[in-house]
Amino acid sequence: MAKKSMIARENKRDELVKKYAKKRAVLKSLITSLDVSFSEKEAAVLQLQKLPKDSSAARLRNRCKLTGRPHGYYRKFGLCRNKLREAVMRGDVPGVGKASW
Repeated sequence: MAKKSMIARENKRDELVKKYAKKRAVLKSLITSLDVSFSEKEAAVLQLQKLPKDSSAARLRNRCKLTGRPHGYYRKFGLCRNKLREAVMRGDVPGVGKASW
């Protein structure tokens, strides 16, 4: 089980990413646009730098929905490998079974 503070920090980052997503997208499109002058691009870069660091989607970390474990995460199920194995053994995950050959 991950520390509660780490899970809370990830939730806070997730909220910031959602809050600033539109603003970041607009600023990034200005920066990459070929029709905008250099001074406008420079201003957009400065505005982007003034946004909170945690509002960047690159700072998010995938965590298990049950335990908060950051490693061994399966994106398709939203679970870490340990909890995914337990769920499969219980039969909670349809279409997945233990391999045997």
